[in-house]
Amino acid sequence: MAQNHLRNVAVIAHVDHGKTTLTDQLLYQCGMFRAEDLGKLAGGQHNLIMDTGDLERERGITITSKNVAVNYRHRDGADYKINLIDTPGHADFGGEVERVLNMADGCLLVVDAFEGPMPQTRFVLSKALEIGLKPVVVINKIDKPNARPDDVVNEVFDLLSELDAPDESLDFPIVYASAKNGWATLDASRVGDNHPETIADLFEAILTHVPAPYAEGSSRGATAGFSSGTKALAAPLQMMVTSIQYSDYVGRVAIGRVTAGRITAGQKVTVINRAGEGSMQRILKLHVFDGLTKKEANEVIAGDICAVVGLNPIDIGCTIACPDNPEALSAVEIDEPTLKMTFRINDSPFGGRGRFVTSRQIGERLAKELQSNVALRVEKGLTDAAQFLVSGRGLMHLGVLIEEMRREGYELQVGRPEVILKRIDDKLHEPIEQLVVDCPSECQKDVMRLVGDRRAEIVRMDPKAGAGDYIHMEFTIPSRGLIGLRTRMLTATQGRAVMHHNLLRYEPARGDVPKRNAGVMIASHTGPVTAYSLDRLFDRGDFFVAPGDEVYEGQIVGEHCKSASLGVNLTTNKKLTNVRASGTDDATKVKPAREMSLEACLEYIEDDELVEVTGEKIRMRKTVLREGDRRREERRAKAPK
Repeated sequence: MAQNHLRNVAVIAHVDHGKTTLTDQLLYQCGMFRAEDLGKLAGGQHNLIMDTGDLERERGITITSKNVAVNYRHRDGADYKINLIDTPGHADFGGEVERVLNMADGCLLVVDAFEGPMPQTRFVLSKALEIGLKPVVVINKIDKPNARPDDVVNEVFDLLSELDAPDESLDFPIVYASAKNGWATLDASRVGDNHPETIADLFEAILTHVPAPYAEGSSRGATAGFSSGTKALAAPLQMMVTSIQYSDYVGRVAIGRVTAGRITAGQKVTVINRAGEGSMQRILKLHVFDGLTKKEANEVIAGDICAVVGLNPIDIGCTIACPDNPEALSAVEIDEPTLKMTFRINDSPFGGRGRFVTSRQIGERLAKELQSNVALRVEKGLTDAAQFLVSGRGLMHLGVLIEEMRREGYELQVGRPEVILKRIDDKLHEPIEQLVVDCPSECQKDVMRLVGDRRAEIVRMDPKAGAGDYIHMEFTIPSRGLIGLRTRMLTATQGRAVMHHNLLRYEPARGDVPKRNAGVMIASHTGPVTAYSLDRLFDRGDFFVAPGDEVYEGQIVGEHCKSASLGVNLTTNKKLTNVRASGTDDATKVKPAREMSLEACLEYIEDDELVEVTGEKIRMRKTVLREGDRRREERRAKAPK
């Protein structure tokens, strides 16, 4: 397809603003699948075509970026191919956004018609502006009863101004849409009952405002050093690998945009890795994207996105170049991780029951993850070679990795999350994040108290427009203060507060952040939990285990009602003495166990505790299991040196 009939568009947004649903509609209305085929597609049973992973569908978020393509026939009869790049909206997966934006020539900035720009909106928009992408603003969920499109448009303009966007980006096109109901319009007067029946106006906005690859005046063309598509085609081959897929049949599949020249099936190329070392290889097959699938192609020209089969070794960040003139492209800069955790083998009494339990197997799995997860860092433990120090962009980023490993059959233990500190100008600096909280005004004091204890500083506080008695608050807060905040925030506000956060910058450390104020109940014996034991201890706090669960000595089985920890025996049975009458005993009453998700466990533990992750259970435990050993450790720590 000619370059002037090609568009490369990234879909970016804050989490849950509807970009994946919008991408689904673009595919559906271009005939990429039929309604009756929906249930046969991965995620189609849940109306989530683009969310193909199990965790994505369960959590309702996009975790990895996806490439698809649609063929659109314009009103004048011309055919266009539009490559769509669906990106994650959660701040923890910002590395996915950074690595794929270079494939696009423009972007759809999707903004909720009620919530307006949120922390991740700022992040993704700043990254798009850095590489010269001009946004097409889509005000989504316009059919909400409390939608406030005019205010949201003004907020988007203010955000662009704050990010020093060029003048042409400030004059952005606005599309009003309801992705869920499948319509969009460029006319603000048609957002009511007389709305159009399709999203044709969105396609028109893409074709009008997103430039073709290397079109005259294109920022991408200027960045690549080409003033026209003809010059880009005549240049030696260059292609940056931005994604890696794996197939059981063909092995590694490299995905990226052809920056210059043309690439053909069977061609000999030089693969230049991130260290600058080149290796001669031959391409077996080429594929281009066609709807939700790929189709084989003999040749792909500059500006298009393709998948290359047959190259190995190859990783994200490699350049595929012409052997006669191999020149590497600049690698994509990815923001540094802000959180780190220790991964180690599971040495608990219940360990060793999974498929992959050794440190070698855990290390191999982490090495494999590094090939596609560009925001992840893995180092060997400083004190124990069987440990791994894993760094990521946030608790959810690392939590998703742990959950994926658990489902694959890995057993491991992980330590408490710690923020990554930096020493700048001989001063200790820590990551500071923007925190946005929307809550009822009656909960304002509770929210202010919670974040104030965690060294937050308020930036602004306003009534939430169109939300009745809700308050919109913005803070800057250390990343340390966010660990465990969400659970406490939901408890303090009865689940009515909504919070989002995104990394801002590094600042001098702000001081201590309070730790868990409640003690824990620790199992003193190994065995199955009995209802009699739980009933006998019901007034001591909340339990994380239920009757019949297996526990071991040193396992954290509940939260104590006091600040001190308490050892408890949950394995005792009632003595059957046959002295009392059979009908005089009280019935056993057991409170429901408090369910703890993986992220909740990671937020809950302290420095001397671990989270045990197995295929069947997620448990919390003390690092030192035996009570006598723990007391000796405490005395040793308090002893004068």
